[in-house]
Amino acid sequence: MNQKNKNQEQGEKLDMIRHSTSHIMAAAMRRIFPEVKFAIGPTIENGFYYDFDLGKESISESDLEKIENLMKEIIRQKLNFEKSSLSIKEALELMKGQSYKQELIEELGKNNETEVSFYQVGDFTDLCRGPHVDSTKELGHFKLLSVAGAYWRGNVKNKMLTRIYGTAFASQKELNEYLKNLEEAKKRDHRKIGQDLDLFLIDPVVGMGLPMWLPKGAILWRTMEDFWYKEHLKNGYELVRTPHIGNQRLWEQSGHWNFYNESMYPPLEVSKSLKELQNNIEIKEKEEYLLKPMNCPFHVMLYQSRPHSYRDLPLRWAECGTVYRYEKSGELNGLVRVRGFTQDDAHIICAKEQVADELKRVVDFIIFMLSTFGFKDYGIYLSLRDPNNKEKYAGNDEGWEFTQNVLEKVAKEKKLDYIRQEGEAAFYGPKIDFKIKDCLNREWQCSTLQFDFNLPEKFDMIFTNKEGRHERPYMLHRALFGSFERFIGVLIEQYAGEFPLWLAPVQVKILPISEKFNAYAQEVADELRLQEIRAEIDLANDTLGKKIRNTEHEKIPYMLILGDKEQTAKKVSIRKRKEGDLGQTDLKSLVERLKKEIANRK
Repeated sequence: MNQKNKNQEQGEKLDMIRHSTSHIMAAAMRRIFPEVKFAIGPTIENGFYYDFDLGKESISESDLEKIENLMKEIIRQKLNFEKSSLSIKEALELMKGQSYKQELIEELGKNNETEVSFYQVGDFTDLCRGPHVDSTKELGHFKLLSVAGAYWRGNVKNKMLTRIYGTAFASQKELNEYLKNLEEAKKRDHRKIGQDLDLFLIDPVVGMGLPMWLPKGAILWRTMEDFWYKEHLKNGYELVRTPHIGNQRLWEQSGHWNFYNESMYPPLEVSKSLKELQNNIEIKEKEEYLLKPMNCPFHVMLYQSRPHSYRDLPLRWAECGTVYRYEKSGELNGLVRVRGFTQDDAHIICAKEQVADELKRVVDFIIFMLSTFGFKDYGIYLSLRDPNNKEKYAGNDEGWEFTQNVLEKVAKEKKLDYIRQEGEAAFYGPKIDFKIKDCLNREWQCSTLQFDFNLPEKFDMIFTNKEGRHERPYMLHRALFGSFERFIGVLIEQYAGEFPLWLAPVQVKILPISEKFNAYAQEVADELRLQEIRAEIDLANDTLGKKIRNTEHEKIPYMLILGDKEQTAKKVSIRKRKEGDLGQTDLKSLVERLKKEIANRK
């Protein structure tokens, strides 16, 4: 068995363990709450959950230990999971009093299902397709994690249910390792670190999902953005800029109006002012715009503004453009799930014979960018269309065959360790996604490289080829960070806020040991800033020990301690994060040291 098949088999087994454990949790809940109504209990990434209607009862996380103990008691009985099938009528009778299960059964009947399956373990029977482990002997390495509220079927009009999250593994060792990583993840939570380091702020008065950047966060962003622009210009890209809103007609022509409407906000009326709206003044001609969910149609319109020939291609247009996408409030998560974010977008418009070379350039660029920011490990996924459901995709067979084949050929030539995923392509074209793995081995979707058949067709994009005939160009979407917000959130957690010197918002903290050395501290700071080194002075009336502890808490890479000996000799005493005291040096030598470290992006 090859490694990929082995991994798949292990994944399927783990999924069964988690699914079976969720049933055991439901069985335990019925012992505590005999009148409980059961909703659904699926597996999710890294675990499982089950939703319960407890009526007037309630639980908190302090109750999880009691539920766990009951689950262990059930597991110790070495009970078998037994499958059975019933007709729709029989199933409804069996689930009498379980309204959520009956609703699911009725839906199966409407979908022409004649039988539904159940699994019984001990005295607990649940509606379920399975599969499950054979016996509870295979279970036992689990942990219940949290309690939350969840609307039935995610609809706010439905009842709020009690959701219990848990995780399970095939061995205690794996469970312990996961729980250890979970604790480490809490310490690295970018929301907490971002607050501690004064990087960003999300305020409900401004709007949830709309991060604001404090000075230190803004300088981190600017450092990344300056690097991004510099590297794009070196790689043959040109910069463009586009508005935050676009006329409704643009989104209708692009197709977003219909196919992307679940992620878009309703139109803005721009044919009247707020005052006119408040005064109920009618306007004869209505004009509606939408917040842009992506930059692509604007870049297409820039292309369409003038004729192009084969001599113009390839065009590589890049933009750090802020876009807005609808997210439910309950799904927002710090910087990694927001409503307004800045994509490091680019579109490459090229001829067919240029596609392979452009793909290789982008793959190299993605790998360079990720490695520069400290990410050496990533999952790579080649997403292809579903060969049995071709009608749901834009483009023709010839285009799909060419683009899928060339993507896979490039992936092989670049020796990418990719996973093929049929049916995972976007409707508008195949793609390669790079999911970066952080220090806790969590995957984050960031970099992507995609073909687009939709927009070139919708906007009838053409260029004049060498024979003087019109030809449809190929259009590649790509993003390296994905979005600045998510990438920074992942960076914060990857480094636990201890950024390398080149990224650190404050690179050097100057600590005068008393007020009489403040003037010399200012002199040192001025020189460092002239050399484009980000420096701050701690002017607080604190002891040196407290200043050092504060600076360590702020995770600043270098401290310079200034006292009588340093001022007299016109030197500084260096203290480096995690390395401690490095002795005295003159300012010129210090600057050389820092600049070398910054240039090496360390």
